[in-house]
Formats: sequence, structure tokens, C-alpha cells
Amino acid sequence: MSFIRELVPPPGHVRTLCASNLAKTVGHGIFVSVGVLFFTRTVGIPAGQVGLALTIGAAVGMFASVPAGRLADLTGPRNTTVGFLLLLGVFVCAYGFVGSFPALVVAASLALLAESATDAARGALIAGLIPSEERVRAWAYLRSTANIGLSLGAGAGAVGLVFDTRLAYVGLLMGAGAMFLTAGFAYLRVPQVPPAPKVEDGPTWVVLRDLPYATMALLNTVLIMNWPVVTVALPVWIADRTEAPVWVFSAVLMINTAMVVFLQVRMSRGAGTVDGGARAMRRSGVLLAVSCALFAVTAGLPAWAAGLLLLAAGVVHVFGEMLHGAGSWSLGYGLAPEHAMGQYQGLFTMSIQLGTVATPVLATALIVGLGWSGWLVFALLFLVAGAAAPPVARWARQTRRPDAATRSPSA
Repeated sequence: MSFIRELVPPPGHVRTLCASNLAKTVGHGIFVSVGVLFFTRTVGIPAGQVGLALTIGAAVGMFASVPAGRLADLTGPRNTTVGFLLLLGVFVCAYGFVGSFPALVVAASLALLAESATDAARGALIAGLIPSEERVRAWAYLRSTANIGLSLGAGAGAVGLVFDTRLAYVGLLMGAGAMFLTAGFAYLRVPQVPPAPKVEDGPTWVVLRDLPYATMALLNTVLIMNWPVVTVALPVWIADRTEAPVWVFSAVLMINTAMVVFLQVRMSRGAGTVDGGARAMRRSGVLLAVSCALFAVTAGLPAWAAGLLLLAAGVVHVFGEMLHGAGSWSLGYGLAPEHAMGQYQGLFTMSIQLGTVATPVLATALIVGLGWSGWLVFALLFLVAGAAAPPVARWARQTRRPDAATRSPSA
């Protein structure tokens, strides 16, 4: 029974945050499942142009993260988060009216800018609402909820794929926008968090001069590549380089989703401190490297052996993925100063987006292009990034100012 109770977010702010995140990720799941098909099949934009438009939008959004976090510091993160989420809902609805490539570039840029800004401001909001020792656990609940929401959204999108009509696609995009609006209004249930305290001395954009924190964010960029590598390269790898049936990829994804939902909270134990977070990152790097090595050796095996090894590698991967999540949440908050929490969370958000944007190109060039040796390159990257986390965390702690503790619950 205690295990089952762990799956339900505790009452209070964490439950409200999870309810909002559930709505947000349902909307995201709907868009991911139908967006590209709507733009290509119904609107008639070539697939290459759709990918380019979404890449441009992702780049715009990435560079908006730190300014959005700074805005949250200046004006208070709750209303900033609500405002950007409401804008995101409106811009996602606008996707239904896109009729050309230039219009898609504009819509994608606005939507992904609002999404990046939301994530940066929400990071500061969580710092203001949740005590420092409970933030990793809170994020674990958010991550678990996100996987449920994405699955529900993808299921709803599948309904639209059955009908395959403009009306169905537009209706689903409007539904996705409505879910983002719902997510924004849900945050009105939490109290206001005051703007960050002003600091008279020092630079305004302090995060841009914090080399240890930027280095940790770069390590996070490398480790966050673990998920796009699986979603982008693994299906092509299975189809072209192994004898395993392609449906094994779907099984890997289903196992991943279930394990995150049921185990993320437990896997986050012990990562609530900076030292614990650094250890989690180090262990994550090892497990992710092992999973890449296992994926690599599936080439040339009989179908049954390749299938079993792919599933085993997927299990190892998800343990590494969950440890990375716990470690990144701990270090992203634990090394950020109270007076600039928003812009620091903006930089960490930017590190996630950079990894997500860069990985498809790297995975295609290394794994799809080179084969098994490409997997080993990623294994080395993950191993080195994880191993570097503890010394970089120590370096960062040595350079912190006395007021660099994260916000107290009363902030």
C-alpha cells in the first residue's frame, strides 16, 4: 500500500502543480501525435519545411529561457508562469489556422517561445513554493504525471488519426490549446511568490557570468540527450541494423513510460542534496553508457536475441534516465542563488532544449551513419558527463556566495 500511495502526489502545492502539469502534458501529447501530420497531409507543407519551422521555433524558444526567468525574478513567478501558459494555449490554437510555411514559422516560434518561458518561470515558482529539501521529490511527481499526460494526449491524438480529416485535426489542436489554458488557470490556486530580493552589487545577469553553473548546465545538455537518442536513432537502428521486429521499439517505449510512472519517485530518493544529486548524475552516466553499449551489440544477433537484448537495454536506459532527472533537479536548484532563481532556472531550461535540438542531428550522423561505433561515442559522452558532475558540483559550491541557498518556503 505504501508503494501505491507513493504514486499519488501529496495534498497541497505539489498536487496542484501535478494537476497543472497533467493538463499541460496532455496538450503536448495531442500536438506531438497530430501536429506534423496536420501540417503535411492537410495543410500541404512539405515534411522538410515542417521540420525546419519547428527547429527555428525551438531555437527562438531556447534563447527566451533566461530572459523569461529574469522576468519571473522581477515580477514574481506565479503570474509570469500563468501568463506564459495562457499565451501558449492561444498560440497552440493558432496552429489550426496555419496555411503556409511562413505562417508555421511564426506560429511555431511564438508557441515554443511561450513554452520555454513557461518552463523557466515555473522553475522559479517551484523554488518559491516548495522547501528546498522537498523539490526533487516534487519534480519526481511532476515527471511521473507528465508521462501519464503524454500517454493520454497521444491516445486522444490517435482518435484524430483514425478520422484523418481537417475538422478532426483542428479540433484536436483546439483541444490541446484548451489543455494549456487549463494548466495556466490551475496555477491560480497557489499563492503568490514575491519577486526575488534585489541585490545592490554585482551584475544583473549574474547567471551569464557563473562559469561553474554554466558548466553543470552543459553536462546536463549532454546527459539529456539520452531520451532523444532513443526516440530518434533507436527505431531506425532496429529497422536497418538488427534482425529484431520493429514493434520492439514500441515495447521499449511502453516499458519506459510505465517504469517512470511507477518508479521515478523512488529513484529520486537520496538526491535531495547537491552531493546526492551529483552522485545520481554520476550513476546515471554509467547506466546510460551501459545501455548504449547493449544497443550497439544487438546488430547481427538472431531476432530473438536482439529483441531480448533491446528490451534489457531499454530497462537499463530508463534507470539511467530517472537518475539523471533526479540529479539534474537537485543541482539545478541547489547551486542557484536565491536572488536570481528565475534566470538560473532559465539557463537550466535552455540546457535541456539545447540537448533536445542538437541530438537528432548528432544521432543521425553518428548512430544511423556510423552504426555500432556511434552508440559507443554516445556511451563515452554519457560516461564522461556523469563522472564530471561531482567535481563540477564541488567547484560550484566553492564559488557560491553566502546567500546562494535556495529559497525558503516562506519566500
